[in-house]
Amino acid sequence: MHETLDVIRRVLLAILLIGLLGTTIELLLLKHDEGIAQFIPLALIGIAFVAIAWHQVHRGTASLHLVRITMVLFIAAGFLGMYFHYRANVEFQREVDPAIAGRELLIKVMTAKTPPALAPGSMSQLGLIGLAYAYRYPVRRRNEGTSRDRGGL
Repeated sequence: MHETLDVIRRVLLAILLIGLLGTTIELLLLKHDEGIAQFIPLALIGIAFVAIAWHQVHRGTASLHLVRITMVLFIAAGFLGMYFHYRANVEFQREVDPAIAGRELLIKVMTAKTPPALAPGSMSQLGLIGLAYAYRYPVRRRNEGTSRDRGGL
């Protein structure tokens, strides 16, 4: 059972790292670094890489908590980013057509290519993958030096 969980955790970690790297490259290519709001995902990805590296080296409670907190922030950033993208699209559509409203506005906003309204949801997905990786992760207790399942989120 523990071997299976270890394999699943390694796969989740690989998926998370690939997602972080891909998202970083995409955001940099899109020049998604204008202003503080656009810098949030890049900063969180940087923190995630540091947290994961620290956790891989020490596998302690503190590093695991940092991974978990960072992943919760990823989820929040995803929802915040979707809100920002949605608002930007609403403003643009209303600039183009001040009379637009209702379903027509919603469809135009949600299907706009720039900025894609749901794209920041990938941050939330990465956060969920990271939380799945960290769920009930066995950490070493400082006094024992052995791995123990401390459980919970």
